[in-house]
Amino acid sequence: MQTTKISIHFFDTQTNTMKKPLLILLFFIFCFSANAQNSFYQRLADSALTLTQQKVIYDPAYFSIKYPNGDVPADRGVCTDVVIRAYRKMGIDLQKEVHEDMKANFAKYPKIWGLKTTDRNIDHRRVPNLMAFFSRYGVTKKISNNAADYQPGDIVAWNLGGAITHIGIVSAKKAADGTYLIIHNIGNGQVLENCLFSYKIIGHYQYNGQQ
Repeated sequence: MQTTKISIHFFDTQTNTMKKPLLILLFFIFCFSANAQNSFYQRLADSALTLTQQKVIYDPAYFSIKYPNGDVPADRGVCTDVVIRAYRKMGIDLQKEVHEDMKANFAKYPKIWGLKTTDRNIDHRRVPNLMAFFSRYGVTKKISNNAADYQPGDIVAWNLGGAITHIGIVSAKKAADGTYLIIHNIGNGQVLENCLFSYKIIGHYQYNGQQ
């Protein structure tokens, strides 16, 4: 039986250019990667939204928690716990990630509290530490007054005045004015509110767990 040998060349040696099959392959790889990223942040926004169904009392008390995958009591929490719980639903333990990075790079993190070593019970529950972590390993996005710049799954940090900071997650639900609602806990539990521009934005990030 006669066989036919088929050769596929992706590079034209005469013109030093890639041929169409490789360009098409690269295009599909790019599209798949972009869709995977968008899917992650959409799922993160969805996981954060489920937290609004959980009754939580705002409680900034210090808790001793297990490590890794430790959490404060389910009916307690602050703004950072919204972010931590949403990521944990995605299989990402910010307690562990922040602790390990702080342990290895303590000088890279704020010294606001006068600490000289890490504390895996509380470090990941402090807004400035999360901001430092996201800026090191995530994508730092621009801060603007344009609602279109903030997309589902984005992490936003605010200054409420003085040294008081706050953090939340952009949801996939929009207000009547077209602005995406924020999932956060500023004192009334884990809620969904139209408050993106209610406070001074000091941080804007994306983080998908890939360091």
